[in-house]
Amino acid sequence: MTATATPDVSILVVSYNTVALADRCLSAIPAAAPASSVEVIVVDNASTDDSVATLRAHHPDATVVDNATNVGFARAVNQAARSATAPLLLLLNPDTVPRPGSIDAIVTFARERPGHGIYGGRTLDPDGRVDPRSCWGQQSVWSLLCFATMADAARRHSRVFDPESLGPWPRDTIREVGMVTGCFLLVERSAWRRLDGFDERFFMYGEDADLSLRARRAGYRPIITPAAEVVHLGAGSPIRREHKTLLLLTARATILRHRWSPVRARLGIACLLTGVALRSAAVRIAPTRRPGRGVWPAAWRQRHTWVVGYPPGPSEVTS
Repeated sequence: MTATATPDVSILVVSYNTVALADRCLSAIPAAAPASSVEVIVVDNASTDDSVATLRAHHPDATVVDNATNVGFARAVNQAARSATAPLLLLLNPDTVPRPGSIDAIVTFARERPGHGIYGGRTLDPDGRVDPRSCWGQQSVWSLLCFATMADAARRHSRVFDPESLGPWPRDTIREVGMVTGCFLLVERSAWRRLDGFDERFFMYGEDADLSLRARRAGYRPIITPAAEVVHLGAGSPIRREHKTLLLLTARATILRHRWSPVRARLGIACLLTGVALRSAAVRIAPTRRPGRGVWPAAWRQRHTWVVGYPPGPSEVTS
């Protein structure tokens, strides 16, 4: 690729205290895209682990932006996208390792099926087993009623009672989906601009579900291909499980309050509160030694913080 050539794909990575993982992720890109010209843009959210210096030293062809504060995932991706020049933007988590040929595969897939707007692949866990979290169904009144009654927990991966999981489908066929997860998400630049990128009110989690929801309403049809695989190590966010649950609930509440009609939003919020309350009560009634047993009681105690959703506008934190 010459200095003035437009790359085939811009790869956008947001890092935060994940120096070893981010280094490994970037090192896998050449083998994942042997036939595609790429530009790599890393936005570091004020890491304290030498991420910036290490990535600049090990990957001199990448652009590494050093933010003074942690502005969150959505805002950092938008920041990277503004600098990107390719017609395709690929969001890649630092805790992923793209498999050989995977970036070529998803770029080819998008070119062969233009107009879907958002494209995803298949994620694997470190042992090579399928990790179904590469895509989900959108939350709906029915899925939230299943959450409220704990039917989704009782019948995990059921097409009927756990619809957001998309059932037992092992992500081994091409299929349109409700949402593509942001750890490995390709978006047409024209669609990204039309949708105005991520909504920056989402500090972390939920921005991908919100983008997919807005994309579907705009006429796009998010889709995945099993030909593009990444290993998702699942260790890229140095936050506690309880805090992650609060962020996920906050993101869900934000989508309900800002994307649903008032009547449906009130019903959805009531379902979230009921589901959290029942799970919290279940833990108290039948204590368990399983990891994360304190997640739901903590979420219930702090319901006043997440039930209102994220505040409008971007956020900044320093830790």
